[in-house]
Amino acid sequence: MAALRRGLFVALHRALGQGSSSVCHPALPATLLGARRTKKTWPVSFSQEELKERLTPMQYHVTQERGTESAFTGTFTHHKEEGTYACVVCGASLFSSSTKFDSGSGWPSFFDLMQEESVALSNDFSYGMHRVETTCSQCGAHLGHLFDDGPKPSGKRYCINSASLAFRPKDAARQPAAEGGSVGSSAEGDKSEF
Repeated sequence: MAALRRGLFVALHRALGQGSSSVCHPALPATLLGARRTKKTWPVSFSQEELKERLTPMQYHVTQERGTESAFTGTFTHHKEEGTYACVVCGASLFSSSTKFDSGSGWPSFFDLMQEESVALSNDFSYGMHRVETTCSQCGAHLGHLFDDGPKPSGKRYCINSASLAFRPKDAARQPAAEGGSVGSSAEGDKSEF
């Protein structure tokens, strides 16, 4: 079985001309590439129709189809403003700007969470390797992956897609709330206010 799986992996990558890239191919579902995700009922849920209307195509692809934006293309990759990074789908606070660092990977990276329970972790075996997938613990939106090569004190690197994030500036509490009761800017424009 392992040889068959490895053969399928090699054949898919040769057909795609991708070698052994760890970035998901946007045209193939993650289940075809061997990703594992346990079914879970999330505290917050939205219909797929609502999400397709509210999110940009890239935000939907990343958060709902477990996609990955290209390296160095995300809005928040080099973002330096102080504030909070939240889930673009449900608005749950995930990361503080004080834990953001430049990992050189091409994606926003953080060494710690706002709260330990902010993010759910699960095994991801796509592309014939083991990684730890990060999802929003409130709505199950795919965020990115967790690696053990971050800076001290945690040694962790939460490698997150900009398209899965919205940003609330530090001084947003002093500003009047936007329509819908929250202030934020998304990685892909103003389409997905939460």
